[in-house]
This record gives sequence, C-alpha cells and structure tokens, in this order.
Amino acid sequence: MQRKVSITDDGSSTIFIPEMDETYHSSHGAIQEARHVFLKHGIESLDEGDLRIFEMGFGTGLNALLTLQSSNRLNKKVAYHSIEAYPVELELIERLNYVDEIDASYTEDFKLMHTCDWNEDVQLAEQFVLHKIHAKIEEYAMPEAFYDLIFFDAFGPRAQEKMWTIEILHKMYDGLVKGGVLVTYCAQGQFKRNLKTLGFEIEALPGPPGKREMTRAIKP
Repeated sequence: MQRKVSITDDGSSTIFIPEMDETYHSSHGAIQEARHVFLKHGIESLDEGDLRIFEMGFGTGLNALLTLQSSNRLNKKVAYHSIEAYPVELELIERLNYVDEIDASYTEDFKLMHTCDWNEDVQLAEQFVLHKIHAKIEEYAMPEAFYDLIFFDAFGPRAQEKMWTIEILHKMYDGLVKGGVLVTYCAQGQFKRNLKTLGFEIEALPGPPGKREMTRAIKP
C-alpha cells in the first residue's frame, strides 16, 4: 500500500493513501482537527483525574503526542492504549512536522512512540504510559468496562466501512466504563444509528474546520 506525506490547510502534515483516496487526518488541518475532536471534546470534557484511553488506529501518532502534551498540561495520569494493524514506516514518520508545529521538546518522545516495542507498557513520562497493540480490531479481545475514553479515529466509512459496523462498535461499548465517552470526527447518519442501537447516548457537536458536525457518544 503506497503512502505519501502531504500538508494540510493548517500547515501540519498528514499521510495520503492514493488507492483509498484517503488521508490519515483532515485535509483542512491535521492538528486542529485532533485538538478539537479528541482534546477539547474528549480529554478536556471529562472531570476524572486519571484516564484510561483506547485509540482506534495509532496511525501517525499525532493523537498520542497531543495527549501526552495534554497530560502534562492538565496534570492527568493517562494510560494510553492504541491499536494498529498496519504501522506506518519510520521513514514517513520522520518526515512529519508535528513536533515542529506543536513543541520541539517532544522530539524524542515522538520518536520513541514509533520505535518502542509493541504490546508492552512504555513509560513516556511520569504520568503517561503508552501501550501499542499490533493487531486487527476484529481479532482483538477488548477488556470489558475498562476505558474512560475512546478516540475512534479509523479511516472514514467510505474508505473502511467494516470499521464502523455494529460488531466493531459493540466492542467499543463493552470496553467503556459506565459514563465512558467515545469521540470521533464522523457524523454519518448510519454510524450514529448504530451507536444508538447499542445503547449510546449521542451528542452532535460542532465539527472542526471543514466539518459541520462531529460525534460524542456516552455509555449510560
């Protein structure tokens, strides 16, 4: 699968997959989308001190990097678990400009995120532990009632429809604690109907630049 680095409208990088006609992040701005969806309406919307986060799709590591920075800024302990079936080549990762755009002091942390071992806890900071899971979500046994927050950042339904099915979303529901939250950039009607079928309470929130809406789902 061919992958190419491209620049989004806010000046930050993403990766483009020609055969899927899909980017890893919004072409309107990778960093601003991640901050809006996963920080503002995810981490910053929760009152809990310590957080256990599951990310659907480690990808470029942008969400993990921003979460590490947020953990330091908000003084929150974070256990960050992220699943990825097809890791991005280090050569491409080294061409991304995230640390230049966010904070150059995180250069070594970002590198370690991508070079550390899979399927092991890695202490990146006093309050931040990363655990990358090298697996397909279909084959992964999600721990039940474990996570406070899920970053659902799979490729969109048009490009990867099977990631947005009832079966996959059921795993997300089971993995959340009561009152746990799932956030995503997606606001597709069928996706939201699937969430409601599983019992989620849905909030349609203003989307990041270039998108009218995003979705936050709460497990009652």
